Amino acid sequence: MDLVSLVTFLPVFGAVALLIFPKRSDDAIRTFTFLITLVVFFLSLKLLTGFETNADMQFVQRHSWIPSLGIFYKVGIDGLSVFLVLLVTFTMPITVLSAFKAVTERVKEFHVCMLLLETAMIGAFVALDLFLFYVFWELMLIPMYFLIGMWGGERRVYATVKFFIYTMLGSLLMLVAIIFLAYAHKQQAGVLTFELSQLYGVQLTSAQQWLIFLAFSLSFAIKVPMFPFHTWLPDAHVEAPTAGSVILAGVLLKMGGYGFLRFAMPMFPEAAMRAIPLIVTLAIIGIIYGALVAMVQKDVKKLVAYSSVSHLGFVMLGLFVLNVQAVEGAIYQMLNHGLSTGALFLLVGVIYERRHTRMIRDFGGLTKVMPIYATIFMIVTLSSIGLPLTNGFVGEFLILIGAFSRNPWWGALAATGVVLGAIYMLWMLQRVFFGPIKHAANETLKDLSLREMTVFAPIIGLILFMGVYPKPFLDRMEPAVNKFIAEVKDKRTTLGQGAESREWTLVDSQGEELLQESESNVTVERGEP
Repeated sequence: MDLVSLVTFLPVFGAVALLIFPKRSDDAIRTFTFLITLVVFFLSLKLLTGFETNADMQFVQRHSWIPSLGIFYKVGIDGLSVFLVLLVTFTMPITVLSAFKAVTERVKEFHVCMLLLETAMIGAFVALDLFLFYVFWELMLIPMYFLIGMWGGERRVYATVKFFIYTMLGSLLMLVAIIFLAYAHKQQAGVLTFELSQLYGVQLTSAQQWLIFLAFSLSFAIKVPMFPFHTWLPDAHVEAPTAGSVILAGVLLKMGGYGFLRFAMPMFPEAAMRAIPLIVTLAIIGIIYGALVAMVQKDVKKLVAYSSVSHLGFVMLGLFVLNVQAVEGAIYQMLNHGLSTGALFLLVGVIYERRHTRMIRDFGGLTKVMPIYATIFMIVTLSSIGLPLTNGFVGEFLILIGAFSRNPWWGALAATGVVLGAIYMLWMLQRVFFGPIKHAANETLKDLSLREMTVFAPIIGLILFMGVYPKPFLDRMEPAVNKFIAEVKDKRTTLGQGAESREWTLVDSQGEELLQESESNVTVERGEP
């Protein structure tokens, strides 16, 4: 089995092996699952060490799967996906270790769901066949459905149903669009296929491209989630167990941004260019709206959940600014959000296990009784608000630089989200950790155990390393990012016979319009971003 497939499917083999464990051997189940996820992480590091800094797909494997329908098992990685795969494999052992004491019921079922979810997430990032991608995309819903529905809070059924309906609606529209693309390719080339490299060349009219782009975009926008499709997220986060919240924030929300990056934008460049004003507007609204709503939350976990809406608005802004700095910043911000927000949910889970409350008013003065916990919480908070020398600063700085160079108003409006983020996060920090101890129950709280410190140590290390030295990450991204921008901005789309023809030209911030129409075939002129 090749390395990409081994990394993808080893968790499934682990899940099958768990089925033979006796039901009451909870400690053995936890340890075995942790070891499987740890092995997967170390194997994934070989993908990074063997990765060559170029724009090509690497570690590609292609095998016939359903020949009659032109469906292949085709996987590979490039600079757009390699670090997202590593984000999955890095997050999983930390999450499993964090749940050693938190999950005490149906332990075997919980860890089976975690391992199945890991395979689905990795598979979605490495799939190079649209049908295969869709299988992994839908597979992610099943274990997450059970994680929230079986181990969640009091309103877990409501949150689960809402999560499932939202994501399924978008997914079904994407499935219709995928089938349409495959049969359009058959009409034009005589071969039915779902391979991504072949479907990039399908010729569509402007109307067809726009409708299919909308179908893909709705599915990905829900998963991001973008404003106004975000309403499922706070409920899912608040009701999910800590491990579910960490995976949801750390990895699953990145699927939407990756979907735009890999599929929606390069496959439908004309529609993507036309959608820039709309997507940028929604992204900026999401940045400001998410920050303002987070500011008034009384529940720490809900505050962190709404902060995700704001942070991921930066990701969408960076992708649709379409210059090297902003797109690299968007990918970097996806990694940053996975680390920082995932760590915040872990930290909220730690205090909830001790006090069984997440309300800000129930705390105060925790630095006096939990100094190690307070120190780690402060570092992660500073990372989340983008303090220089932390990972959060690099991503937001690149996105804002790219946005200002494209349109100063975009950069200025987005920058208000940084200011608001500092306000609500530091205000929360002050109320929870400083001042007098207001409740007697807080006076006897225990600081972090060795296991809990082991959970946070690698996250803190990466937060500081990525903030001080981002070059190894950006260097590996840059060739693939340049290729992505060229595919969207320079790719010529030949319209179908009899279709209305236009030319769309992207102009910089000194121009009067972002998009300009003229009579001719669709082209996007190349120029400096």
